[in-house]
Amino acid sequence: MNIAALLSAPLAVQIHALAALSALLLGTGQLLAPKGTLPHRMTGWLWVVLMAVTALSSFVFVWGPGFNGLGPIHILSVITLVSLVGLVRAARAGNIAAHRSGALWLFVAALVITGAFTLLPGRLMHCVAFTAPGTLCPPDTP
Repeated sequence: MNIAALLSAPLAVQIHALAALSALLLGTGQLLAPKGTLPHRMTGWLWVVLMAVTALSSFVFVWGPGFNGLGPIHILSVITLVSLVGLVRAARAGNIAAHRSGALWLFVAALVITGAFTLLPGRLMHCVAFTAPGTLCPPDTP
């Protein structure tokens, strides 16, 4: 594991990675823990904040092609922000089925699947996860 590669990345990338990893771990706990309890609601709010930070921080770092450096992945960030509002509204309205399915969909799409793509060769998180400490990592690519 090459944590130095992440620590040498721009601050926005560090914040994005920390928020995403924290949301992944916290979300896993949320899926396994009892639902409807005070701890579930409090942890859920923290998860919403972490997901919002993850989505919003993605707009800070942009790459070449696309609309002003924004690419297709940023569509997921917008969907994430809209989905978070929907999840909170569904829970507050007592529509637990919509809340549950929306939260699960967002967890899988925005954290598990998208997170798996960050582990592809040539990506910063691949270097962090799979190279020895001190290894020089190439710049991240979109």
